[in-house]
Amino acid sequence: MRDAETRGLVLYSRNYKEKDKLVKVFTESFGKRMFFVKNFGKSRYASSLQAFSTAQITATINDEGFSFIDDVSEVITYKNIAADIFVNAHASYLISLADAAISDNHYDPALYAFLIRSLELLDQGFDMEVITNIFELQILNRFGVSLNFAECAFCHTTRGPFDFSYKFSGCLCSRHFDEDLRRSHLDPNVIYLVNLFQEISLDELKKISIKADMKLKIRQFIDGIYDEYVGIHLKAKKFLDSMQPGSWADIMK
Repeated sequence: MRDAETRGLVLYSRNYKEKDKLVKVFTESFGKRMFFVKNFGKSRYASSLQAFSTAQITATINDEGFSFIDDVSEVITYKNIAADIFVNAHASYLISLADAAISDNHYDPALYAFLIRSLELLDQGFDMEVITNIFELQILNRFGVSLNFAECAFCHTTRGPFDFSYKFSGCLCSRHFDEDLRRSHLDPNVIYLVNLFQEISLDELKKISIKADMKLKIRQFIDGIYDEYVGIHLKAKKFLDSMQPGSWADIMK
């Protein structure tokens, strides 16, 4: 047990017993922690502990069991994320993905900063699909997955066009396409953009204009990567998928 002060992002909350809540916070200094808030509805911190909010938190941090909040200040709310259901769906998926990527109590300030920056860009109106793709690709290493989209797995040339081989867990240049007859047969621009997304810093991100059909191809490829190498199935991702064109009526039922 220790008293501490840290910046934190509220991931979610859930009811606990009759009037209490458990609030999960990704803290900058102590990783993800579950905080017990008694009589949440009457708590002076209730309005500050909403999802998609960051705050300076003074708390009693326990390495086992629940932690307890002593004070909350300097609250920042991502208003556009909260107001727009489409942006909200992307943000919810990123939060769920970060939650799944590391265990509770695991110190990971780099992931915390990456998630915060991603949410800031979503809130500022940057392309939702691009930010989501960048996050998905750059968080793969937290799941123990390391893929090289920059060179051929056989001759290591960095000159494309490239295709992707699940058999060899890497790219093939045109001279080595025959090594895997069941290669992905991707549009070469998919590999180019995925490699760019895997390497780019969000702080260097400028406006990127990608056509809808190319976004769909990238979405399908990244989904395949996650199915093959990660194997997680998040509710937030299913909801996001349901919001693709033609699915809106299903959401409103």
